[in-house]
Amino acid sequence: MINRRNMLHGLAAGVGAAFAPSTVTQRLLASPAAASSPGLGNTTPKRIVFFMQNQGFDPKTCIPSGMKHSGSLAKAKLPEPISPLEPFKDRLHIINGLHGLHTSPSHSAFFGALGGYRGSDGVPPSAATIDYELSKVLPQTLLPHLCIGMDSIENMTTKPTLATLSASGAGQPIFMHSNPNHLYQMLYGGISSGDIRLQHEARTSLMLQIEQFAASKGRSLPAADSQRYGQYVQGFKDANALRDRLGAVSDHLSKFAPTVDERYANPEFETDWHDRLLDLGISALTSGITNTLTIGSGRGEIFGAWKGLGIDQQGHNLGHMDQPDNPIWIKIRQYNSRMLVRIMEALESVPEGSGTMMDHTLIVYTSNNADKQHTNGANWPVMLLGNLDGAFKSGCFTQLDGKRPINALYASLLRAVGQNVDRFNMDDKQAQKYDAGNGPLKEVLA
Repeated sequence: MINRRNMLHGLAAGVGAAFAPSTVTQRLLASPAAASSPGLGNTTPKRIVFFMQNQGFDPKTCIPSGMKHSGSLAKAKLPEPISPLEPFKDRLHIINGLHGLHTSPSHSAFFGALGGYRGSDGVPPSAATIDYELSKVLPQTLLPHLCIGMDSIENMTTKPTLATLSASGAGQPIFMHSNPNHLYQMLYGGISSGDIRLQHEARTSLMLQIEQFAASKGRSLPAADSQRYGQYVQGFKDANALRDRLGAVSDHLSKFAPTVDERYANPEFETDWHDRLLDLGISALTSGITNTLTIGSGRGEIFGAWKGLGIDQQGHNLGHMDQPDNPIWIKIRQYNSRMLVRIMEALESVPEGSGTMMDHTLIVYTSNNADKQHTNGANWPVMLLGNLDGAFKSGCFTQLDGKRPINALYASLLRAVGQNVDRFNMDDKQAQKYDAGNGPLKEVLA
């Protein structure tokens, strides 16, 4: 039996963290179709995708053989794990030599991977993460920041929402969605039919009742508890308001909603749900629901499963395997690379401005665990795909000296979207110890 108190607590926490940024919407959608619609603005939006693989990202699985120094990828052959990206080398930028020593990653840096601060299992975020900060700066959308998480079927079923990677501030985690049925209901329930429509309407009615009930009961609480309780009430208000806003653009959204197939309700493997979640993430980008998408493969923890790829090993065991030349990790990394290709091809297929949506997009692929399991974070490889409207160099490999932190890359991202910052989540005292430079990474910005 579901504990009513726990259910309401989870609902409030999840919706509050996920939807709070979208309370005031200046522009409903950030997509080519929306930009040409009356009253929705006509500027070309930008968008950023973060893809975080757990268990580390060994540089030997992404750096072409023989490349020791920075240079062009034009004549290089990509390693087998990322071979699906070979046709897209001109849009790829491989970066090696950033560090995350200050994040103390070990099994995972958790919120610290995108926050650039010390993270650990069970430790709340100490500041907003870069994905959330970017979502505030980019043109506002219905859902400025969407997080999806991929794991084993068991974990995605028992914990359909989990917060380990993204945060809107100190002690304010953002929940990622791991059940594609729930996420489809949230995004497209209002334009669906059959059981999905009935479930959507029932959930909407329940959420409205909870909001009204919670608001009335909260008035009698002591002052010390009233503020915290008010955050939960606001979470329900934001969730219900999101449903209203999505309903107002239902005709537009109907053009982008993925087809619901058997694998939503009856997945054979967890990868069936991984693929459905990716479809929903892509549709959220192409429809303009969001312009910041965070994907957590392994959900920022030490677990994860890929039985659909023929891999029986799962969870922590994968982290204790050497990644280079390992057939298991080749399968996982190639699967990731094919996902990156799907994102790029989907965005490339949608005209935007004088080009396509992909021309104004940047995909950041890395790990929440630096280079390997049980790492100290001394090397944190990153791959960039796209150039965000010409802001980043592409078609190249950059070898750094290990003296600049991942925070410097995040400051570079903020610079690329118009924020005049020199550091991200790092004060002068920390910088003296962990950063040999100041400002963005000149090596990656165009």
